[in-house]
Amino acid sequence: MIKTSRSRIVVIVTVISALVAAIIAIGLGSVFIPVSDILSTIFSSSSKAVNATIIWDIRLPRVLLAMIIGANIAISGALLQAVMGNPLADPGLTGVTSGAAACVLVIMLAAPQYTQFIPIAAFVGGLIAAGIVYALAWRRTGISPVTIILSGVAVNALCGGVIGLLTIMYSDRLPAAVQWLNGSLAAKGNNALMMVLPYAIVGWILSFFAIRKANIIRLGDQVASNLGENVNQIRILLSLLAVFLAAISVAAIGMIGFVGLVVPHMARMLVGSDYKYLLPMSMALGALVLLIADTGGRTLFAPLDIPSGILMAVIGGPYFLYLMRKKAF
Repeated sequence: MIKTSRSRIVVIVTVISALVAAIIAIGLGSVFIPVSDILSTIFSSSSKAVNATIIWDIRLPRVLLAMIIGANIAISGALLQAVMGNPLADPGLTGVTSGAAACVLVIMLAAPQYTQFIPIAAFVGGLIAAGIVYALAWRRTGISPVTIILSGVAVNALCGGVIGLLTIMYSDRLPAAVQWLNGSLAAKGNNALMMVLPYAIVGWILSFFAIRKANIIRLGDQVASNLGENVNQIRILLSLLAVFLAAISVAAIGMIGFVGLVVPHMARMLVGSDYKYLLPMSMALGALVLLIADTGGRTLFAPLDIPSGILMAVIGGPYFLYLMRKKAF
């Protein structure tokens, strides 16, 4: 009971921290906006016209988009870790992100007249990549951590080759694609926010319905079967959900690595492995982490706007090596 109360408090504190960080992030930038102005603009529309324009048209959409994408990828990583029984599973390391990116890039560069199909293309690309990884890693005894990582490396290399080929073939259309490939939220406004929000809400609702299944599958195939559950069916459904959340995120802002790995690990250390708390904790912490990364990227080296994907790679790469060494995989 004490542990349950503590986990609940930690989740609530993290949610509040994310909201406070969002207010601070809205105020930071080339034009500093005091917290009082931000709150009056949002809740009473009585701020200066310039500040209102900056808040409503530029910073608030970007802040919300960073939080939504961070939550999506963190949930996706947490679900993949349950499905694969592998603490190193992550949409990026298992090839889902690069598969989605390769398909999106085909439309962006080769068929830009069909940009309305980018979310679908991202989902299809993520599914194909995840299916190849499963096929390569599957053994009669289950999926081993090493084969998952090796399969993910192979799929990432394959998708990286496709992306490289496309960038060479369509080099004249490359500038916009480069920002997208690095996971940049620069110039992302209300259109990007409105595109991803409905999909994200659907994904979040389905994720919370999947909490019981995630708790069962993490106990192992034998235990889940003894409880009368169809293990393969659970694995497929949770995988589809994880790929969906990762794919819509890639479609919106490009490739963001390591959030799906780092955040569930941090959440697990704070609230334990029960998905009743791990999933909302990952969601809140993912929103907070990517918001901090994006805010740092656009303020630390201003006027340069460093894509969040680059900052997360700088942070996540060493953390991944630390986990590999600590867990001795």
